[in-house]
Amino acid sequence: MSGTTPKAVVFAYHNVGVRCLSVLLAHGVEVALVVTHVDNPNETIWFESVSTLAALHDIRVITPDDPNEPEVVAQVTALQPDFLFSFYYRNMLKAPLLAIPKKGAYNMHGSLLPKYRGRVPVNWAIIHGERKTGATLHRMVEKPDAGEIVARQAIPILPDDTAKEVFEKVTLAAEILFDDKLPLLISGTAPHVMPNLETGSYFGGRKPEDGRIDWTKSAWNIHNLIRAVAPPYPGAFFDTPKERLLILRSLHPTGEIGQFGKPTLFIRNNKLFAECGDGHVLRLLSVNFETSSLAFESEEQFNLIFGTSILHLL
Repeated sequence: MSGTTPKAVVFAYHNVGVRCLSVLLAHGVEVALVVTHVDNPNETIWFESVSTLAALHDIRVITPDDPNEPEVVAQVTALQPDFLFSFYYRNMLKAPLLAIPKKGAYNMHGSLLPKYRGRVPVNWAIIHGERKTGATLHRMVEKPDAGEIVARQAIPILPDDTAKEVFEKVTLAAEILFDDKLPLLISGTAPHVMPNLETGSYFGGRKPEDGRIDWTKSAWNIHNLIRAVAPPYPGAFFDTPKERLLILRSLHPTGEIGQFGKPTLFIRNNKLFAECGDGHVLRLLSVNFETSSLAFESEEQFNLIFGTSILHLL
């Protein structure tokens, strides 16, 4: 491909899609087509738009419901791309598409593969209390996130990082990694290492109900859930005698042991806490009732809302 401009078809969405598409353009790759998604009106759209970036550069955009339908495969085939890239595109690409590019099909995944293959890897990594994750550039095969690894870039997960904060770091990691390795892909000199899938893990998608708090769990387990689904995700929650309470932010456990001997919500010095299933205390920094504007600003207000000075959670 020496002396020629490489051509790519890009399947992309979300911030990782925007930044990695930007890297391709910065390296002079001809992006012949962008395949992306129509934003879901029922979803909070807090991320950048691949369609907007593509329009800025006069790149043709399509938004099929199924990228594997024969019409799309025919369009991609006709373009005769050197590369096919997938950057946070939400649909799996099947064998007919993956076989088209002359130089290979590659995906940018938001974990350190082979760990956290599959859906929403950032959220799952936080739920499991990981202290690091990252981005992985790998060859696409039909099995999800199972192809040869070109490179990985790690980032730290700090104890109070939310999923959005971690995702922002993963986005930067993806950009750094791709900017570094793209020239090697273009020249055909990029390393390709087959992962040992037995050392990794696969996870499916999550839904809002998965944010329900189980107060029998440990304080760390509950804290990890809260930050993994914090806004702009739907949030962690539990049902009180008053109404559903959303827990939007917490502070990592300090080792304090509670005094109630069971999961309990309480206020101390006008600050809200929960004693969890392991007896450890978790400070709750941001809470909202689902439909009302009631606030916990004092022990008197807590008592007024619930009719008690403490609220046992089981």
